[in-house]
Amino acid sequence: MKLVGIAGSVADKSYNRLLLKFIANHFSDTVDVEILDIQDVPMFNQSDDQTNSESIQYLSNKIKQADGVIIATPEHNHTITASLKSVIEWLSYQIHPLSGKPVMIVGASYYDQGSSRAQLNLRQILESPGVDAIVMPGNEFLLGEVKEAFDDQNDLKDPRTVGFLKETLDKFVKFVKVINTMNGPAVDDSWKSEDLESHGKVETTIEGVDMHAADWVEQASAKTNAAEGDDYVKLDRGVLTVNQLNYFLNSMPMELTYADANNQFIYYNHNADAKDMLASRTPAQAGNPMADCHPKRAIPHVQQVIHMLRTGKTDLFKLPVPGNGPDKYVMHYYQAMHDGKGDYKGINELVLDIMPIVKYYLAHTGQVLAKDPNAKTDAISGASAKGATAKPDGISGASADTEAQPDEVSGASADPTPETPTKPAVDSVSGASGNDN
Repeated sequence: MKLVGIAGSVADKSYNRLLLKFIANHFSDTVDVEILDIQDVPMFNQSDDQTNSESIQYLSNKIKQADGVIIATPEHNHTITASLKSVIEWLSYQIHPLSGKPVMIVGASYYDQGSSRAQLNLRQILESPGVDAIVMPGNEFLLGEVKEAFDDQNDLKDPRTVGFLKETLDKFVKFVKVINTMNGPAVDDSWKSEDLESHGKVETTIEGVDMHAADWVEQASAKTNAAEGDDYVKLDRGVLTVNQLNYFLNSMPMELTYADANNQFIYYNHNADAKDMLASRTPAQAGNPMADCHPKRAIPHVQQVIHMLRTGKTDLFKLPVPGNGPDKYVMHYYQAMHDGKGDYKGINELVLDIMPIVKYYLAHTGQVLAKDPNAKTDAISGASAKGATAKPDGISGASADTEAQPDEVSGASADPTPETPTKPAVDSVSGASGNDN
């Protein structure tokens, strides 16, 4: 799960920033936390709109891309700092990246109250109209006497405090999943509109030729007077003959397939017989609609993947195929293609056995593969976690790089759609405000 952490201090030495770093390092097997600084954010001034400044847009984009936010607040005179208040003002003036975003509040202070009043103040601000963050209720983490809380390695000394922090963070992870599921569309079945029978047409569709014809390539070439052989073709940065293009593409150390924006399979680099290919293709398949290239049971999954690529939910969909082992790890990569204006133009499917690359790297660096005992996959909605597997339906979340479990998209396997203390040494005692940096 991808989270961002914001420390509400611009001081060079901040215990709240130190607390966020501890969370990021100590609980990296649970969450991936990126800590954002606010030093460069100008003070809020409605008369001098800085919404589009680099510092504010950077914070906004990072928050939008994350599954949730952790804010660590100091306490200055019973409230949050002016710098943190200014950041929230900018993020609720013309832009609203915190709207609907799950937020967890933590805080540290020099004295025993652990920023309790500042946390209450921050909660009220985050829940105000225009900010509209969804703050996790209860589960306050208040770190008092912070000057004595960390050791020389910047780790929290008290194991009870660490245990309570872990318990609070685990609850926030569950909270984020629930909120992001609620924020997503109740039923996103727009992928069903993908026409794998290629009934429509795009500007490059060759009409008047039967898509199912075994000699579609020959008929389509004759219909369009296509260049061939030693005819030259001007490319973006080169001039090649058709023969040279074939030499070039057929020599690629991977299998390439092109399906156009009308979901018609119009090309593959014919560099081997079907029986010798990682993903079997035959000459007679060229020109077929995508529905003819996959088993019927796979059609809904193919539609989901194509729709994600077409609509920009991801630009790359990765799929390991079944039957991989110690000597072979075949990957299918489905890459969205766009023209110069950014319009969707189809899919480049790239099929590659990555194991020779892995073995080459290990041999030349003197390293070995070792099993990670903590490795796991997760089917949570939201941005991808370390080792996490993202949903192929793109219901919610921020991950740009999507990887599925082995499934029927390749026409070979199964369904990719996933299913879905002792009192710590922290205190909520209120008291005079302590100014933490």
